[in-house]
This record gives sequence, structure tokens and C-alpha cells, in this order.
Amino acid sequence: MRAYTGDAVEAVSRHEGEIWELSRKIWEHPETALEVTYVAEQLRTYLERQGFRVETGLAGMETAFAAEWGSGSPVIGFLGEYDALPDMSQALRPEREQIKEGGAGHACGHNLLGSAMAGSAVAVKELLERDGIPGTVRFYGCPAEEIMVGKIRMDEAHVFDGCDVCLCWHPMGCNCVANYSYAAMASVKFRFKGLMAHAAESPDQGRSALDAVELMNVGANYLGEHMIPQARIHYVITNGGGKPNVVPPEAESWYFVRAPYKKQVDGLVQRLVKIQKGAALMTETEPSYKIESGCYNTILNKRLNGLLYESLKRVPAPAWDEEDERLAKALLETLPQPALEGTLGSFHLQELKGETLHRGVAPLRQEPFFLAGSTDVSNVSRRIPTGQVFTCCVPVGIPGHTWQTVVSVGSGIGRKGMKYAASAIADAAMVLYTRPEELVCIREEFEKTVAGL
Repeated sequence: MRAYTGDAVEAVSRHEGEIWELSRKIWEHPETALEVTYVAEQLRTYLERQGFRVETGLAGMETAFAAEWGSGSPVIGFLGEYDALPDMSQALRPEREQIKEGGAGHACGHNLLGSAMAGSAVAVKELLERDGIPGTVRFYGCPAEEIMVGKIRMDEAHVFDGCDVCLCWHPMGCNCVANYSYAAMASVKFRFKGLMAHAAESPDQGRSALDAVELMNVGANYLGEHMIPQARIHYVITNGGGKPNVVPPEAESWYFVRAPYKKQVDGLVQRLVKIQKGAALMTETEPSYKIESGCYNTILNKRLNGLLYESLKRVPAPAWDEEDERLAKALLETLPQPALEGTLGSFHLQELKGETLHRGVAPLRQEPFFLAGSTDVSNVSRRIPTGQVFTCCVPVGIPGHTWQTVVSVGSGIGRKGMKYAASAIADAAMVLYTRPEELVCIREEFEKTVAGL
């Protein structure tokens, strides 16, 4: 059977300039959640020009789309993300400097993520077309990953049905297969309704919804002492009232609740509901809540992960130059050592301690680890066999959702990591298109795993 690694790398290389330009446009025009109109249009236009058929407005979301080429089986899904994070605006320099005060920024590297997956899909399409290999290439444009909405709604609408396998990647500080189970999560908004009053003249007539929110948050913090160590509860106050001299009649807090499994998340949410009722009793306010969204933990596929690992090893890893090293060292100096070591500990990659930029590929661990973070990719993984890789696009130990990440993914470091990811995904996809026995084994393992849930 023919090996396509060299062809995959060459095909991605032909489009490297295009996908880097695409990623830079997205980096320079960061948009959040479902409001990713500019960046979705950039990706759609690029894929249409490459001969893909585009369907927009998936699952009722204007910024969700699918771009497809080819016909018949196998059908491989390429998952793309492109939303930025609020309050992460950052200039391309190794010190904190916002381009727009309070503006958004790509602190999770999704400018690279969507662009690389589009480039990989295009490269695979060209190879299939050149050699007359049957199959369908399907790129999914998925908005709002950061608030756990995009792929969850798409999954509920059965958008991913018909795929044999879905592939994805994520910018990180290492090169490895994502043999991690992301945590299950619930996004919940807790609201209180009270009575408005003048806070100075007649405070006794008011019932403060803000007091209720604050009391609930205190209770939630005490709950943290009595939950499993792997669980996480974090929140922001999204509505705290208008003016200090008016007793707030309405207030709201927004919680993310995480744990290794969904049933554990559900249990914690119910405990928070009880805490909310207690806060309402103390303040004589009316409580209500709404589960905005939520995701499961990731379902891993050993056969698919092994295939992705071999692709990572076959494809040439980034060759870092002096400019990359200088920028990486400057960024690393902005964070204390415990923070850097903590990031490595979270991903069980302590062996990378002391490295500036990762070289090579981290070993594929036999047993997966649970992560504290969450992704809506997990919901796809419960319906379709799904595999993901990480590639080094930021200095080793730099945590995500930071301004340092924004700088990295807009630099030459991000460019090289993006090309590596696109090439590895293209190589793995070509294995799946040309070796049907791999798909059979992956599907058998998937069905057995899902049957045991």
C-alpha cells in the first residue's frame, strides 16, 4: 500500500502561505462566541475557492457551516474552530500591551486551529482527486467552542452523522496525541429577583438580588471543600445591579461546573441549586436558573490515537530558529516558574521541564489522563470516532487563555506548529482513505466503548 506522508507534506506546503495569511486575518480580527461572522466568511470563501461545496447556517447558527468535496465513503470530518476570547487583546510583542482596550484576542490559538484544518482538508482533497481515490472530505466550521455551544448544538442537530471518523488538533506547548479525556461540563446561569428600593432612604423596603448572588457564591466556595479533587466550579457575576444607591432588583451569576464524568457534574449542579435556594431564603428573593449548555467527557479511541501518533512521528516536526527561541524565552520570562511547571503537571508532561520549544514527539501513553478543562469536541467523540493531536505553537509551559498565547499564535512559532499539525492530520487522513481495514478496527472499538457507557 502506498505511503502518502511525503505527498501530504508537499500538498500542505503548497498552501502554507495561504493558510498562514488566513490565520493572520483571523488573528487580526478576533471575534467571540457566535459572533464570528468575519472569520467564518474568510474560511468559507477560502474553501469555496478550492472547490468545496458550502452549506451555511447549520444547527440554527449563522456562523456554523460545512464545506464538502467528493462523494461516497469513507467520509472524514475535519473539525475547525475560530472563536477568540474576550479581554485578550494583545500586540505582537512579549509584554502586555492591548491593541484595543477590553478587546478580544486569540488566547487559545483558534486562528491557527481553523486555518490548519482547512488547509489540511484542501491538501487531502487534492491528493484524492489526483489519484482517483473515492471518499468525501468534509470540513466543519464550528463557532463558540469557548462557551461550549457550537459542536454541542451541531451534534444535537445530527450534523456529524454520516462521518466515519472526525479529526482535529489544538495549539499547545507540546507535540503529542491528545490522549486525554477532557472533563464533562455544565454552563449554568443563576438568577435572583428581588425588590428595588432606595439604598439610603429606604433600604428596609428592598430585597437585594445582588446580596443573594453574593451569598450563593460564598456557599459555592464552601462547597469546593466537599467535592472530588478533580472537580472545578468557577463563576462570574454577569449582572450585579445598576447603581450603588439602588437596591438591585435583579442579579445573575454564570457558573461553569466541571468533573471527569457528566453524572458527577449533574450532582454538583443540583447541590448548587440547593445553595441558590438557601441564598434566596436568606434574602427573601426569588431564585431561578437555566442550564445554558454542557458537554460530556471525551471518548478516546486507542486505534485512532495510535494512527495519529505514527503520523506525528513520520511528518517533520518544526525546526525552531534563533528568532523563535528569542521570542519563546522572552515570553517564558513573563511568567513565574511555578505557573510553567503547573501547566506541565496538568498535562502530565513534566519531562518537558526546562525546554523552551518542544522538539520531537512526546510518547503515546498507554493509559489516558483526565484533564480539568473541557471541550465540545467531546460530544462529537460520543457519536463519531474522533482523534485529536497537539502541536507546539507556544513555548513549553505557557498556559492557554493568556496574552502570552496570543503573541505566540500570531508569530512564526504558531506558523510552524500550524503547518506541522496540518501535515500530520493530512497524513493520517490519507491512511484512513486508503486503508479500509483501519476504519473497520476503529469503528469496532468505538462501538464496543460506547456500548459500555
